[in-house]
Amino acid sequence: MQLPIVTYPDKRLKQPSRPVELFDEALHAFLDDMYETMIASNGIGLAAIQVANPVQVLIINIPDEQGEQDKAQLLEIINPQIILSDGKTFYQEGCLSVPGFYEDVERFKTVTVSYRDRHGNEQVLEADGLLSVAVQHEMDHLAGKLFIEKLTYTRRKKFEKEYKRIQKEKKGS
Repeated sequence: MQLPIVTYPDKRLKQPSRPVELFDEALHAFLDDMYETMIASNGIGLAAIQVANPVQVLIINIPDEQGEQDKAQLLEIINPQIILSDGKTFYQEGCLSVPGFYEDVERFKTVTVSYRDRHGNEQVLEADGLLSVAVQHEMDHLAGKLFIEKLTYTRRKKFEKEYKRIQKEKKGS
């Protein structure tokens, strides 16, 4: 079932997420709904808080060279913790909760993350490139942070002005 996506400036996006304790059928159904929602919205990642559920759950499905998202490559990451990080990189990010806005953001180049899978099994993921950026972006959501908060003061003000203009245009049409 496709879930509604919470969009900026909704205050729920600021809410820190709590750890998952039950790895049951309800969690599995929620993960499946998150996947359907992410794919229908043309996203590569989605955090549970973006669909109004403040739990430490995120999913990521990086497209292959042909731009296809193979469900076999889907990562379901629950209760993640970054245990190692290295280097710096800039990547142009967008967000399903901040539609139509893209901006360069500084992130760690590589991260190693410990997490649990849908069955509660402990896992470790070593990520670099787009996967590293996506993991950090989605983990920020779990902490109640949006990528726009990483922008410089000037770029943030530009965003605020542009976003208000877009919202005004939407209401007028």
